[in-house]
Amino acid sequence: MSQTWWRGAAIYQVYLRSFADGNGDGAGDLAGLRSHLPYLKDLGIDAIWLNPWYPSPMADGGYDVADYRDIEPVFGTLAEAERFIEEAHELGIKVIIDVVPNHSSTESAWFKEALANPAARDRFWFADEPLNDWQSIFGGSAWTQVPDGQWYLHLFDPGQPDFNWNNPEVHQEFEDVLRFWFDRGVDGVRIDSAALLIKSDTAYEDLDEVHDVYRRWREVADEYDERILIGEVWLPDQERFARYLRPDELHTAFNFDFLSCAWDPADLRRSIDLTLATHTPIGAPPTWVLANHDVTRPVTRYGRADTSFAHGGALHGTPTDLELGYRRARAAALLAMALPGSVYVYQGEELGLPEVEDLPDEVRQDPMHARSGGTNPGRDGCRIPLPWSGDEPPFGFGTGPGAATPWLPQPESWRKLTAEAQRTDLGSMLNLYRTALRIRRELLGDGTLTWLPSGEKVLAFTRDSGLTCVTNLGAEPVPLPAGEVLLASGPLVDGLLPSDTTAWLSPQG
Repeated sequence: MSQTWWRGAAIYQVYLRSFADGNGDGAGDLAGLRSHLPYLKDLGIDAIWLNPWYPSPMADGGYDVADYRDIEPVFGTLAEAERFIEEAHELGIKVIIDVVPNHSSTESAWFKEALANPAARDRFWFADEPLNDWQSIFGGSAWTQVPDGQWYLHLFDPGQPDFNWNNPEVHQEFEDVLRFWFDRGVDGVRIDSAALLIKSDTAYEDLDEVHDVYRRWREVADEYDERILIGEVWLPDQERFARYLRPDELHTAFNFDFLSCAWDPADLRRSIDLTLATHTPIGAPPTWVLANHDVTRPVTRYGRADTSFAHGGALHGTPTDLELGYRRARAAALLAMALPGSVYVYQGEELGLPEVEDLPDEVRQDPMHARSGGTNPGRDGCRIPLPWSGDEPPFGFGTGPGAATPWLPQPESWRKLTAEAQRTDLGSMLNLYRTALRIRRELLGDGTLTWLPSGEKVLAFTRDSGLTCVTNLGAEPVPLPAGEVLLASGPLVDGLLPSDTTAWLSPQG
């Protein structure tokens, strides 16, 4: 790959605990991931992004990091992580890992030292009383009291104390962490909650000083070849968002505007135009994301009356037409893959997995559910362990006849959605993704697009290669422009493109 491989890459997100269980203990691990690297190579992805794999009490799915330089024993060992990186590289797959700089874990060495010695508390936000009335993003107060009477800040779970980025030790620690993983061959880092690091007495999001952190991180990344920084930046103000992508800061950032967008032609066109207008002047490539470990899965979301996404808006009992959602998810996948820039695929998206919404409350583990008093179902429903093979749970997720029950239960109905069942079905979601990613590597990726004249319910554009993408979001079938259909998300009807369907047409047309 070129030194700018990331500009048009197809990146596969692995939520390690739910990907594949290599030792049969019920939790996904590095052994399971390594055994399925050929599957990912065959799928056609360019890079793997892993959610946190560090030692953690799992108060928030691993985003409560106890040690940034080691591997959670449930997942494997540091030596095994190094072998995974080598094996991925041998297959031509880059490796991106999560770094969590806003907070650590109450089990980290620094926080334990702070509890034992009040003089060591300046690495976190401690105070004799809460400094404000901030609420945790997961619900409840953002301040928790320790036994000696002081309080500490946690924007997320109480198990995730926020770092004090006014302390130079925190800056040095994370620069060292970056080098630790870059030295082991990691190709990039995804920065969790990237806009939240710097706090004032009254605000904690997108303060100007945060950019000094990332300018320094960019200097560290530039000490190595082809290393990239990716930001998780949830900001409605696109001008503010673009500041993170200046040439001396992050390489890319997640496009949450597109991720949250409703299945609506005007909304999608607005989001695409806004994204391109934001990125083009600064020379940064857009990213296109339909799902991740925090978001209701597309097959379920697109089958609802409200197809947009907002945190806290995924309520119990929302009616869903899964057949409609499945059709729209296929069309959305081809639309997203055709857009210029990089694209992310969340594990299971390529299998067409729906959100699991009927989990018993006693098995839910996401703190969003507990801290909301059960009014928010949390994110467990998009983190169910993957179905690989077989006719009943655990669907090949674990190994051997004595494999433990997966850490979250899988629905019996997933027998039709296993990778094994879909592999030989030419019309399956898996084969749609495999074919689309192969064509994308040849004809799409980085570049520009040109909109084509179309009806108000249709999105149509041509890419640099000449490939044309047409998505029909209206109720009636529409004619296609001239050209050979390379791929369609659903069958044509008398040569017309049906509702909720996307087609790619040959550049030779």
